[in-house]
Amino acid sequence: MEGFGEDEIESILYIGREVSVFKIPPLKKNEGHRAQEWGDLGNPLWKGRLRIIERKSGVAIQFEDVSTVEVFAKAEYDPAKPSVEAVLDSSRYFVVRVEDAGKRAYIGMGFLERTDSFDFNVALQDYTKRWRHMQNPETPESEKPSPHVPTGPKKDYSLKEGQTFSISIPGRAKANNTTSATSDLLGGGSAASSSGGPGVPLLPPPPPGAPRKR
Repeated sequence: MEGFGEDEIESILYIGREVSVFKIPPLKKNEGHRAQEWGDLGNPLWKGRLRIIERKSGVAIQFEDVSTVEVFAKAEYDPAKPSVEAVLDSSRYFVVRVEDAGKRAYIGMGFLERTDSFDFNVALQDYTKRWRHMQNPETPESEKPSPHVPTGPKKDYSLKEGQTFSISIPGRAKANNTTSATSDLLGGGSAASSSGGPGVPLLPPPPPGAPRKR
């Protein structure tokens, strides 16, 4: 992944106000990292803030001095090759692969509060989801949930039997509007005829003595 350019627009995905950095021992074969093996956790190698920064060229995790904003270490984050690994014995500590001039090293990182480590994880997971969508542009748009339209069961707006509604038409009385709208919806002619509008003509009565149809 290429390094960030100075003229790129950046988006801050997460800010950790205070994180601790530790020197960690080499990883044992077939075993994960454990924070308890890092020595005195109350005496870290470095303290400062952490920012997850997204730019067009990629995402980076930066460890910065709070006062001078000088970068202590940086880890480029690639979801295909994650540079962050959780330890086995705590939810507040992680191992991060940092890079400097082509050289790689592994450092331990810890948060003061579990809520901070949770938000850190969520920020990386959200970016990973967006990254996966970008890697699969052939996915039909109908299958991608829109962030602007809430999902839920569809509502039935059709009229039930016996229901009516009125439409306000300028120049006509409300009563006539209600009757006209109701007759149109029900396909009626009798209601329209009684209100003075055009409707289905009534048949004349049969002549006297004519047999009634059954």
